[in-house]
Amino acid sequence: MKIDPNSAADLSAQIASAIRDSIVSGALIVDQRLPSEAELADQFDVSRPTVREALKRLAAQSLIRTQRGATGGAFVNKLSFEEAYPQQITTSTLLLSMNAVSFETACEARYALERSCAPLSAKRRSPDHLATMRAEIHRQGQPGLTDEAFCASDVSFHRALVDGAGNPVLSYQLAGAVEAMQPLMNMITFTARDRARIVALHTDIADALEKQDADATFDALKALEVETQALAQSVFAARQIK
Repeated sequence: MKIDPNSAADLSAQIASAIRDSIVSGALIVDQRLPSEAELADQFDVSRPTVREALKRLAAQSLIRTQRGATGGAFVNKLSFEEAYPQQITTSTLLLSMNAVSFETACEARYALERSCAPLSAKRRSPDHLATMRAEIHRQGQPGLTDEAFCASDVSFHRALVDGAGNPVLSYQLAGAVEAMQPLMNMITFTARDRARIVALHTDIADALEKQDADATFDALKALEVETQALAQSVFAARQIK
C-alpha cells in the first residue's frame, strides 16, 4: 500500500483509498486485523491523526470495524448489501442533482431498470412481497394521506417489487433507482397526479405479479411510466404558462 506525498489529494483520503484497494483486491481479507495506528503511520510516513482520519473514512463506508480491548483494533468488515444501500442511494441522489439530469431521462432510466426485474419478480415474489405491495396500495387509497406519506408509500411499493426478484445484487443496483430517483420524480409530479389512477396502476402491477405473469407486469410498469411522463409534461407546461 502506497501513497503519493507530493499529490494535492488529502493524505488521509489517499491512505483510505490504498487500504480500500487492498480490501477490494483481496490482499486484506474479511476479519483480518489491520496494522495499528502507529504501524500505519510509520508505513505511510504520516502522523497518527492522519491515519485516524483515514480509518474514520473507511468505517463510515462500513469497510472496517473497530473493537476495543486487548484483542481490539481495526478489522476488515464484511459489507452487507443492506449496509451498502444508503451509499448507493446517496451517490445516485448526488449524481442526479449535480448533473441536472432531466426528468425524462431519469424517468426513462428508472422504469427501464425496474422492468428488468419483472420476469424474476413474477417468478420469485413471495407472499410477503405481495402483502407489502397490497398494504401500500391500501395505504395510498386512504383519505387524508399527506403527500409526503403517499410518496413514502410509493417508494415502499416499488422496493417490494424489486426485492421480489430475489436477487440481492439487483436490489442493491436498483436502490438508487427506486429510493433516489422515485422521490425526486414524486416531488415534481405529486401536485398533478390523480392518486386513484396511481392506485389503479399499482393494483395492475400487483395483480400481474400475483398471477406470476411477467409480460403483464412489464406492461403495467410501462403504463405507469407513460402516466408519470405525461404528468411531468403537464406540470412543466403549467409552469411555462405562469
